[in-house]
Amino acid sequence: MYTAENSGIRPPTLNIFPSQPMHVEPSAKASASVVGSPEISKRSSEPVMDLSNPRNDVASGPEQSKKTIKREGTRKGPNSSSEQEGPKTPDPKTLRRLAQNREAARKSRLRKKAYVQQLESSRIKLTQLEQELQRARAQGLVFGGGGAGLLGSDQGIPVGINNITSDAAVFDMEYARWLDEHHRILCELRAAVQEHLPENELRLFVDNCLAHFDEVMNLKSMVAKTDVFHIVSGMWKTPAERCFMWMGGFRPSELIKIILNQIEPLTEQQILGICGLQQSTHEAEEALSQGLEALNQSLSDTIASDSLSCPPNMANYMSQMAIAMNKLSTLEGFVRQADNLRQQTIHRLRQILTIRQAARCLLAIAEYFHRLRALSSLWLSRPRQE
Repeated sequence: MYTAENSGIRPPTLNIFPSQPMHVEPSAKASASVVGSPEISKRSSEPVMDLSNPRNDVASGPEQSKKTIKREGTRKGPNSSSEQEGPKTPDPKTLRRLAQNREAARKSRLRKKAYVQQLESSRIKLTQLEQELQRARAQGLVFGGGGAGLLGSDQGIPVGINNITSDAAVFDMEYARWLDEHHRILCELRAAVQEHLPENELRLFVDNCLAHFDEVMNLKSMVAKTDVFHIVSGMWKTPAERCFMWMGGFRPSELIKIILNQIEPLTEQQILGICGLQQSTHEAEEALSQGLEALNQSLSDTIASDSLSCPPNMANYMSQMAIAMNKLSTLEGFVRQADNLRQQTIHRLRQILTIRQAARCLLAIAEYFHRLRALSSLWLSRPRQE
């Protein structure tokens, strides 16, 4: 009879990790075969004992479970944390930056749309201007002439659209656009006056009209730097307006006389202020006119200082032209001072008058120049006698 001691096999111990369910009993044949065959039992008992060894199970079980848990944790850690935190909300700085980017993109689209519309409008106006020039040529109208003051033309050749600089052509288009916009602003001002709006609301329309008047002064100052003769000649004005031009624009003192009767009644203080403005403006005009006359005389003396024989002495000729060019550069300064005087006069009238008087003043000035332009159109379209 085999016993545990005789067989050399350790007595079985309590298996805390059973390989089979505890309620299932091993079969009798299996136990008998193990007992009857020592070699087989010894050979087969080794792996069984390894699997059933509680020390091995206890030692390897926790380590493997820890490794498995660690791998699963590293693999599922970020997802699980993100699932617990939920969708991340951007911070206020990021939201503000996104809003600024959207607003900048919207403004960029609006600017692009406005620029395309402006280009299309300028193209249409340029086409209309060319058609008007062609009709004027067909009617016998010529520009400039041999004795057109400082502008003149070489050998009496008329100055036409092909003889102006690119800056002057751009200025003519911008001035035509300015006239259309000025007409719209004046219509709004006239409607505001007729509706008897409160002065605080009417002031907005008056200031808008003055700001638009400043725009044309800025346009003139820019083109005067490159082509001052275009401003002085008045080719951007209608023929009737050119009759009253003074240094590239209107005389401020004469304009005060015209509108004085259109803004009554005036207080005594207002009358004194307007009379003083007219006097100071007239004195400034006289000073500028005398300076321009002195410039004209100096230019004439410089050009005629040598013999006017043809062909000229090239050395003397080039020396004269250099001196004349240096003197002629001061013409831009005269035009700029005249425009500043015109601008200051308009703004000074706005300070002297009340809001409603200033509105009527601006409307009267606009109507005066509108009638001059209408007179030019009627004159050009009059029937010719054969």
